[in-house]
Amino acid sequence: MTDPHYLRLLAREYPNADAVASEIINLNAILCLPKGTEYFFSDLHGESEAFGYLLNSASGITRDKIEWLFQKSVSLREREELANLVYAPEQVLSQKDTGDDSYCEWCEITIYRLVQVCKTVASKYTRSKVRKKMPETFAYVIDELLHADTEDTKEQYYGEIIHSITRTGMAEKFIITISRLIRQCSIDMLHIIGDIFDRGPHADLVMDELMGFHDVDIEWGNHDVSWMGAATGNLALVANVVRLGISYNNFDLLEDGYGINLRALSMFAAEVYQDDPCTIFTPHILDENTYDPVDIPLAAKMHKAIAIIQFKLEGQLIARHPEYHMEDRVLLDKIDFQNGTVTIGETTYPLTDRLFPTVSPEHPLELTPAEEELIHTLALSFSHSEKLRKHIRFLYSHGSMYKCVNSNLLYHGCILMTEDGEFDTVSIGDKTLSGKEYLDYIDTQVRRAYFAAPGSEEQRNASDFLWYLWCGPKSPLFGKSKMAAFERYFILEPETHTEARNPYYNLIEQRETCEKILREFGLDPAHSHIVNGHVPVKIRQGESPIKAGGLLFIIDGGISKAYQKQTGIGGYTLIYNSHHLALAQHKPYELAKQDFSKNAPTMQIVEIMPRRLTVGDTDNGKQVAQQIEELTELLKAYRNGEIKEK
Repeated sequence: MTDPHYLRLLAREYPNADAVASEIINLNAILCLPKGTEYFFSDLHGESEAFGYLLNSASGITRDKIEWLFQKSVSLREREELANLVYAPEQVLSQKDTGDDSYCEWCEITIYRLVQVCKTVASKYTRSKVRKKMPETFAYVIDELLHADTEDTKEQYYGEIIHSITRTGMAEKFIITISRLIRQCSIDMLHIIGDIFDRGPHADLVMDELMGFHDVDIEWGNHDVSWMGAATGNLALVANVVRLGISYNNFDLLEDGYGINLRALSMFAAEVYQDDPCTIFTPHILDENTYDPVDIPLAAKMHKAIAIIQFKLEGQLIARHPEYHMEDRVLLDKIDFQNGTVTIGETTYPLTDRLFPTVSPEHPLELTPAEEELIHTLALSFSHSEKLRKHIRFLYSHGSMYKCVNSNLLYHGCILMTEDGEFDTVSIGDKTLSGKEYLDYIDTQVRRAYFAAPGSEEQRNASDFLWYLWCGPKSPLFGKSKMAAFERYFILEPETHTEARNPYYNLIEQRETCEKILREFGLDPAHSHIVNGHVPVKIRQGESPIKAGGLLFIIDGGISKAYQKQTGIGGYTLIYNSHHLALAQHKPYELAKQDFSKNAPTMQIVEIMPRRLTVGDTDNGKQVAQQIEELTELLKAYRNGEIKEK
């Protein structure tokens, strides 16, 4: 029974029985529409071009729609051009000769075909929902074209609209507009399973793309929280973000994308390490910088300078937080500077680099005055970056540690587990947390780091916790025993580089484990799935992204070029429409863009729905059903005279 007070509030929006009845009819009709298509991506790692292409092409689905519509009536070359037009209309149009006598005819034929494609992808939505996606300029025209009857009485009307578009010189703008609408209607909901940042060249452009999308959620990854922590002013994470950016030659992202001023770092590094070749710190060159090319030897010096600063700051942070139990990660104080060795546990190893001009043997974790000034200068650049602030706020407003949506559980890293298959526990103060409860706690702390009073103890502790989430042994976003950054830089022996994975990654092969996790989050294993990222699936070695008989999907397939040697592919898209769940396996973007027509993704249907799903089967549908119940009670109240009509 709905609260009478609530019914009176509802009556303000629906002032009479006719208005209520009309809305009930509308909502019941919506419940019968086909379920919208959801897309799941993971581990984008700044690969803006590859992601943009996958998003704009709906991971190959748009091409399939065009084939279905025009295979028998339009040539292959024209179908390919039409698909490319939807993906990148400005690029295709720029290659056309507008002075050609046949150009206007081409525009009219193209508009007609684009309207047919748009009708197909928009058919599962209400007319009002499609209109909301339209820009005002062409909203009326597009609406008329999508719903005009091309037979008998309206055939001439339909043709005249298209002819008028070309005659008034608006054809190109219209083609761009309706192509964008097709792209927006092809994907109803977009889920990003973490790690937007680091390694690739333009995480900023990825964020711009996501902010322009109509319905998106983000499940934070460890690289995301690292940037979020840097934005809160955490010095260790400021150093970490800059180190990784330099390591992968992402100067365009740092300097041009976010306005992070690296001049002070370059001057410091050039002076302090002028006689040091810093060979082991040579950056990975996966992408060339366009705006901010940096001399590679100088970049190597900058890389070493910020790495040493980071190791000092991390040591100080670990000392502030004995509850992290990470004393074994403080290694600068384990160096024998005279002999050029470092002792880890009971073993002493020779160092590959013995030049530490800024490290005091007596006080190895203390920053020099110049380092202190430098890191605070960098932190100010992060806090003063308006674009970064906008992107970080979006990560908070649209992000979370996990999400349950339409019977799918989404998270980036792992759920901490013990070897015997139980949820691992974490002691926080006088509480012991595990599973969902631990992730809820983390979510709260992540938000405190940004929204608590700046400079307060609460904010500082939460900000430090973001660093723990980046690399802590009981961070579900990291999922490993340690981050061996120091060892990979300074020690040759490979056994020191080992980062033992949480038992979770072996246990998820078992159906029992995945069922246990789903039940922990309130989902029915018989009708639910887990969608996971973080760990690249080694396709070359025969590993499958499908775990536990189809209960869990790991969709990190290597959109990032840094991982493609391991995976052998260019990423995955998980697609969930009204008919099925499908896994699209993509070619590496550098290969695919040579000829998109010959490099379509490999599509694998992993689960067929027992019947075509409708809006009524979704989480949103359950909310609509609740609305209908409330409105039905309001209708009764009007008809019984309990509430007076206006």
